[in-house]
Amino acid sequence: MFTVWAPEADRVRVRVDGTEHEMAAGAGGWWQAEVTGTEYAFLLGDDDRPLPDPRSLRQPHGVHEQSRVYDHGEFGWTDRSWTGRQLPGGVIYELHLGTFTAGGTFDTAIERLDHLADLGVTHVELLPVNSFDGVAGWGYDGVLWGAVHEPYGGPDGLKRFVDACHGRGLAVLLDVVYNHLGPSGAYLDRFGPYFAGRTDWGAGLNLDGPGSDEVRRYVLDNALGWLRDFHVDGLRLDAVHALVDKCATHLLEELSVEVEALSTTLGRPLTLIAESDLNDPKLVTSRDGGGYGLHAQWSDDLHHALHVRLTGETTGYYPDFAAPDALAKTLREVFFHTGTWSSFRERTHGRPVDTRVLPGHRFLAYLQDHDQIGNRAAGDRLSATVPAGLLACGAAVVFCSPYTPMVFMGEEWAASTPWQFFASFPDPELAEAVRTGRRREFSRHGWAAEDVPDPMDPATVVRSRLDWSEPGADGHREILELYRTLIRLRRERPELADPRLSEVVVETAPDGSWLVLHRDALRLACNFGAEPVTVPLAGTAGELLAAWGAPGPEGSSARLPAHSFVLVSTG
Repeated sequence: MFTVWAPEADRVRVRVDGTEHEMAAGAGGWWQAEVTGTEYAFLLGDDDRPLPDPRSLRQPHGVHEQSRVYDHGEFGWTDRSWTGRQLPGGVIYELHLGTFTAGGTFDTAIERLDHLADLGVTHVELLPVNSFDGVAGWGYDGVLWGAVHEPYGGPDGLKRFVDACHGRGLAVLLDVVYNHLGPSGAYLDRFGPYFAGRTDWGAGLNLDGPGSDEVRRYVLDNALGWLRDFHVDGLRLDAVHALVDKCATHLLEELSVEVEALSTTLGRPLTLIAESDLNDPKLVTSRDGGGYGLHAQWSDDLHHALHVRLTGETTGYYPDFAAPDALAKTLREVFFHTGTWSSFRERTHGRPVDTRVLPGHRFLAYLQDHDQIGNRAAGDRLSATVPAGLLACGAAVVFCSPYTPMVFMGEEWAASTPWQFFASFPDPELAEAVRTGRRREFSRHGWAAEDVPDPMDPATVVRSRLDWSEPGADGHREILELYRTLIRLRRERPELADPRLSEVVVETAPDGSWLVLHRDALRLACNFGAEPVTVPLAGTAGELLAAWGAPGPEGSSARLPAHSFVLVSTG
């Protein structure tokens, strides 16, 4: 049977394997037809243009073409003993499927999973893998949310990847985008009142207007489908601040309730992580505490404070984070903007986190991520401009913080490859609009047009692929070993994974050039400056756990050369 929601249509047909069939109108704007077949598309009213199924599970010919029936029951899973992984105590590895390997498929990515298991991460987070127009792209221009991008390997490819991850003890998180649809192939508005307004990136969803109940159901069913049918362990919810929802029960809270019920049914933990620009702890506050009940959210403020401390950059949204206490504040309180003035927004921003109540594992800490690299004009990583000692200091802060650490692919060996913005829209006009828009955006910040990579050039994708010969090479091998050590210590030393924010103590130089982070009996001392310093360790130095460029401590202090750190256990 074929079904589709088209409440405003007076006639709907389904074309199945080349033959058209009239569909019968049912309750609530749903249409149905008792037909069997494989390839299908819908025709609305008297328009003879076939449209893909809004709830398609497979688009083998692209987002503009007919859909294909897909049976979840036909895949042979081998992860029946998988009981999942909770997020507290975990380490996340963020990767883009198309540039993680030269092949850019789920199957070639599987060949590199042993590297991740050896690194010590617990969760693999995939950037969006749903269908978008073209072959290459970041995935945030998806238009058919339930269909897996065919060039990556389609739905069976994703299932093989998840199955292989579970076999290595790795949980899988999937980045999903519910705040907008891409500019090419978004036919939802032909079927019903799916759209309402626009975001900075495209058409937004109707979450609270007439007909919005089914639109909300569309989102909820899609989210549950990834978790249930693809055995995914959690979702990263893109830019939830762009979800416009004035209903008494916000979509995010509704999603939290339904995911909790599914988790109980499946008998394994399921995780919801939000990306939000609101600096609002309500997202990760429990529902009985008046929040939405999500499990975690990204925390850009720590990234920004670290970035400024390591690079000295103070343009764009970075100026406020040049404050000497910015890094210390974000380590203690999560957010830098807590109802305080944001010069970038030209208004007050944020709300304080109650550190007595909220645990640190509900906030993600990262030195780099796909946005903070890819949305730079040249897509340059920190390793392109920051010396190894400062990279090591930044990594030490992230892994010794009370938050859930996240690593962006290749960061663990200071990859020399950039990660640039790219797309591959077949429509020449749209491709040119994206190309010129990108160059125009960065020209306002002083970049010459010729210095901004062409996002439509296949060479931009090639440049952005990881070079897997690097992890064993000089200059990369040492950083990789440091990451392995820091992740291992986080697992072995309970003080480092302790999520109690109220227990975190930070000492810092008046100018912010050095920092000592107290994690119970452990001390992380970092010198971000270009001159040697002596820092206090508040106790008799004991075991040296990790270091970069610095000798062991001497008594209750440590002499740190420029761009170095020590992590010690004190007595």
